[in-house]
Amino acid sequence: MKGLCLSFLTTYRRHVRRRSPGHGECPVTVEEVSRGGAGVVKRPLFLLGFQKGCQTQMFRSAESEVQVISTTISSTQTELQEQATEQLIQQNQDEPEPPGLKDFLQQVEDMVVRELVKNVRSHAFDGFQASWEDHSQRVLLIHSLQHPGAKEKGLHVTSVSWSCTGSVIACAYGRIDNGDWSNEKSCVCTWNLDRRGLHHSQADLVIDVPTAVTALCCHPNQPSLIAGGLYSGEVVIWDTSRTQDSVVAQTGLSADSHRDPVYQVSWVPLQKKGEFGVLSACSGGRVLLWTVGFEQGSFVQKAAYAVLQQQVPHSSSHFKARSNSTVGITSMALSPWDSDTFLVGSEGGLLLRCSFSSQTLAATAFEGQNATPRAPAVFSFRPRSGPVHSIHCSPFHRNLFVSGSTDGLVNLHSLLQASPLLSLRVSDSYIFQVQWSPTRPLVFAAATGKGEVQMFDLSHRSLRAAATIEQGDADQAATCLAFNCQKPHLLAVGKTDGTVNIWQLSADLMEQSPREISQLEKIANQVAE
Repeated sequence: MKGLCLSFLTTYRRHVRRRSPGHGECPVTVEEVSRGGAGVVKRPLFLLGFQKGCQTQMFRSAESEVQVISTTISSTQTELQEQATEQLIQQNQDEPEPPGLKDFLQQVEDMVVRELVKNVRSHAFDGFQASWEDHSQRVLLIHSLQHPGAKEKGLHVTSVSWSCTGSVIACAYGRIDNGDWSNEKSCVCTWNLDRRGLHHSQADLVIDVPTAVTALCCHPNQPSLIAGGLYSGEVVIWDTSRTQDSVVAQTGLSADSHRDPVYQVSWVPLQKKGEFGVLSACSGGRVLLWTVGFEQGSFVQKAAYAVLQQQVPHSSSHFKARSNSTVGITSMALSPWDSDTFLVGSEGGLLLRCSFSSQTLAATAFEGQNATPRAPAVFSFRPRSGPVHSIHCSPFHRNLFVSGSTDGLVNLHSLLQASPLLSLRVSDSYIFQVQWSPTRPLVFAAATGKGEVQMFDLSHRSLRAAATIEQGDADQAATCLAFNCQKPHLLAVGKTDGTVNIWQLSADLMEQSPREISQLEKIANQVAE
């Protein structure tokens, strides 16, 4: 305390010296009345021991700290390349050289070089595509898809089609045994086989349709677009990416559209690159080419064709033609080699080659139609003994195609000859669809009325089926099938019990052998008997 007072007095004295009269100012004084009443005495302020203090509010303070530890340890160890090479050389030097090896290599060197040069110049493996995937040696059923609503109504699978990605299978429902006009509702269903939560008894998408769907075809470039033909004669395009109304365009019922069931629809490339139209054929003998206005949501008819019996080419003159009667079309196929050529099959067994560029007018104009359709038939093949249900052109040869009919036969044809090159007895029942393999030039499949799918390989000497896919009940016909061009090991088969079975093909049914193309060429050059 004594030290504190001395410090205070020292500091105050310094203050008074700085402010002394010598500096022009008077010292600070106060008046004090003496105790004896002698008068007022003035004393300097520093002699009074005057004190003063103050207090402020408490300061708030806080402390916080964060600690994060992140540790990564990584290590690898490899041998030095030079060290490994030296070890290998040393190991080889330690091993004794087989006797005569050096002399043998010198003797065969010229011969090996000649063979290598010959292999480089050879075309034996042209077109061969090696498959490095591990495929099964048996045909296996991997999915059996059903839509409960269609099964309850007893609807049949009338058509199946794969999307351009190969992941989605689209299925059309209707009836194949109903010859009378029907207003029974049906649907189109899709399943994505790559979806993790795939439900075999629940479709990913169900599109309700007011009448039976008789034909279906997925767009070749846009996976969400599907073209369909209806029993009422309408042609529809659906967009599966839409959440509300999936109908993009619909022809309606008019004088310029079909008035009979549409049994075939196909996407056709137009003159402008990347654009496609829709080609439809009906049992009334008309083939119509449509362009699609996606913005307007409508079809525009670009060309119309009519197949009349009196205008069938003379190569089928033994077929009795009735004047002014149309040829009921039941099947159609486009040539992948010639954009001007398409084929049609009829209810009466006719098989015709047609041309889009034909300028011959149809002999009879259809009532109410604005323009007279053209007659497209330019060549007729030997007629079948029953309705031609399916035609398919070979993807490996421009002149070959196969046809299937209710007579149980599959015929192999050349576009240059009226008679078939080969006729195979496939079944005692109907042939509903026949299709070439997208990877094997000599293999095709046929769906039969007994529920079986017969796979034929023309490279075999025997004309028997190379494989038979059994599908359970023989009373349930296999109505349609479709190879998957993007995933060639998959085959979809539709049946009359409403199921769509997805089969995994064996390696020998999908891997092309080195000489298949030359064998196919040899078959195409045969002269029909």
